[in-house]
Amino acid sequence: MIKAGITCVQISGIFLLLMLAVMARADLTIEVTRGVDNPTKIAVVPFRRSGSLALEDMAAIVTADLNRSGQFDVLSRDAMYSSPSHANQVHYRDWRALGVEYLLIGSSDGTEQSTHLQFELFDVYRQKSLLKGTYADRSHAERAIAHKVSDAVYKKLTGIEGAFSTRMLYVSVVRLANKQQTHRLMIADADGARAREVLKSSEPILSPAWSPDGKQIAYVSFETTRPAIYSQVLATGVREQLTNYRGLNSAPAWSPDGKRMAMVLSKDGNPEIYIMELASRQLHRVTHHSAIDTEPSWMPDGKSLVFTSDRGGKPQIYQVAVARASSAPGDAAAGPVKRLTFKGNYNARASLLADGKSMVMIHRDQTGYHIAWQELKTGRLIILTHSSLDESPSIAPNGSMLLYATKYKGRGTLAAVSLDGGIKFRLPSPSSDVREPAWSPAM
Repeated sequence: MIKAGITCVQISGIFLLLMLAVMARADLTIEVTRGVDNPTKIAVVPFRRSGSLALEDMAAIVTADLNRSGQFDVLSRDAMYSSPSHANQVHYRDWRALGVEYLLIGSSDGTEQSTHLQFELFDVYRQKSLLKGTYADRSHAERAIAHKVSDAVYKKLTGIEGAFSTRMLYVSVVRLANKQQTHRLMIADADGARAREVLKSSEPILSPAWSPDGKQIAYVSFETTRPAIYSQVLATGVREQLTNYRGLNSAPAWSPDGKRMAMVLSKDGNPEIYIMELASRQLHRVTHHSAIDTEPSWMPDGKSLVFTSDRGGKPQIYQVAVARASSAPGDAAAGPVKRLTFKGNYNARASLLADGKSMVMIHRDQTGYHIAWQELKTGRLIILTHSSLDESPSIAPNGSMLLYATKYKGRGTLAAVSLDGGIKFRLPSPSSDVREPAWSPAM
């Protein structure tokens, strides 16, 4: 019963707080919108479960992972003739009759001490075992184990490292009744599950970025009423303010070795690219131009940066070589600036693929802002998305997919597309606008 004396306003406030708590825990959902034309047909049999603990359905997680990749057509459980959990229970003829090319079986065991999963992958037509393995986890992280199985199967059948065990950062924005907003920096599995809050603020949170080892993140927060760059250790939650200069403090980007951070500062009057030596906090200025230089991203070898600049009249992507500077503050030993983009009058926010031969970016044409891929040597450009307001591309560590922010049914949402444009899925949130995605390195 509600105690006498509590007003309707108080009850409404309590209800709002409860709703916000639910929304903070809400996971993103997956909507596959396009896959390859001839996906590989595979069956993932429900894993036999035993032990003293009730385990999550890890086979269902693997099924969702493979379906989400767009590369596989996973057989419905209702269509299966049997549920083998050992190799001697597999009858290849039955699976061939169902049109299945590959079969995945397994068994799990959960005790107070740990969770174990054994799995085996079969080629149905060649009637042979292709892969088998065992994963164990003392923290009972069944989802993590399942994602590892998905990664192993994906690599075996495609030759590409899986990215199901990775995580993502994103910003969730909830609009309140009083026209204010709550901003949350969230971290989740690559499938949107197990979302948890890293930071909550009534002020904007921008530009989340991962350290190369995946143990730290950086971001821009306006919590002190002006933008500042922070770093945060994920395991402990310990955070540190890296910049507090007047004007703009934005776009943090860790170097590939994790020892430096590129950023944009306007402390000298104009937005310029700087590099901070993280051990000493010494700053080195990279660019010197009256135009706006912003959005730095490292080349994989750590020897140069690409960035956005309107020094040519419109935003385009440029590259500048940077040498490791001394411990004293001052200018970095920067080379000449080279323009990389020439197609279209707007190209921005570039990110390099791991081989350093191509990049993704925001490209504007007559229909809007899209995500595009460009080969650096030839300048060949392919537009990957076709909605009107796509932004913030972030590449998966295996180089096969990228996350980006877009609009869907009037709400900010995340989406993903393969680098050939053939596979697409959305990750809408049921309760908030989501934006600023950042895909983690391999975990």
